[in-house]
Amino acid sequence: MTSGRFQTVKVRFHPALDDMDAAAWNALLPDDNPFVDHAFLAGLERHGCIEPSQGWQPHHVGLYDGARLVAAAPLYLKGNSHGEFVFDWSWASAYARYGLAYYPKLLCAVPYSPVTGPRLLVGDAENAAELRALLIEAIRNETRRLGLSSAHLNFASANDAASVAREDWLARIDWQFHWQNRGWRDFDDFLDSLTHKKRKNIRHERARVARAGATCEIRHGDELDASEWHALHDFYLATFDDKGNFPALTLDFFRHLGRAMPRRVLAVLCRRGGRLVAGALLLRSATTLYGRYWGCSEEVEGLHFEACYYQGIEYCLREGLARFEPGAQGEHKLARGFLPAKTESFHWIGDVRFRTAIADALARERHVMHDYGEELRLHSPYRQ
Repeated sequence: MTSGRFQTVKVRFHPALDDMDAAAWNALLPDDNPFVDHAFLAGLERHGCIEPSQGWQPHHVGLYDGARLVAAAPLYLKGNSHGEFVFDWSWASAYARYGLAYYPKLLCAVPYSPVTGPRLLVGDAENAAELRALLIEAIRNETRRLGLSSAHLNFASANDAASVAREDWLARIDWQFHWQNRGWRDFDDFLDSLTHKKRKNIRHERARVARAGATCEIRHGDELDASEWHALHDFYLATFDDKGNFPALTLDFFRHLGRAMPRRVLAVLCRRGGRLVAGALLLRSATTLYGRYWGCSEEVEGLHFEACYYQGIEYCLREGLARFEPGAQGEHKLARGFLPAKTESFHWIGDVRFRTAIADALARERHVMHDYGEELRLHSPYRQ
């Protein structure tokens, strides 16, 4: 490949992120988004969360100018669609009906994390757009070389979306619910911006938790002891068991986050009668709080909302964070101050016939999703 001020850019694929220098990788990040940090992604691989038996095989791409890494992207050969949160099971089923293999496919994403952020990592290079285009070309060429059905870029940042939209990739949208800090002084000030009914309901929920004798506190990763990490992981396992899902994240990975990202990891610890009965694990950047995993060993009415939403909002107000993204889905978040936010993913389909059919289906889906977003906006919890 040739590129602008780089005479020759070479493409290399890596079967493990630890094959790529951590400092060189992190130098390509446009911000401190924790989910594309080398420590987060490599930790998933080191601690048993990313396994071929689970459908994940690392195949990360790097662009090199000589020995220097100038662009990169987290890539995986995927043997299923688990842990992606962009649902393409129907596409796989259509391939199967015609006797074709949809899996493996090539996925550019953060495993188990439906969080919008950078995927095509180019740092602050003057020719960033050109480097993104080279990454897109490398991903598409590798899909062809391996004879795969498709390539996918999930939860793309605005810059990545702008780059890939110029190519022959199909766009898909969805909605999440995010809280935006409008400069409120404290939680009561935030509540005053809501309609009377929503404000009253939130106060009622918080009072009910207090009457049940449950209390919550927030600790950062370096403030948790071994027993608290163990409890948080047990809560995570309980939630996945209750929903019948496979809990891919290991206790060792949880502890790794606490060591490697001590001030970017935080936990809401919930106690009742001196015992830990519930907890939520979150991550943060300089501007954004991300809700991730919740679980409990004892049901307390309203405690989920307290731990997963209200404690996070209070933390954002104290710390001056601009945004709180509590996770995928959940229209119930709307009543608690979280507004609809669009997410985008992009898909390159190798077979022209399937590409045309999927493009038609996505065009119809986009109309439905647009109308859904408009409907959600009509139900804002904020006073006009």
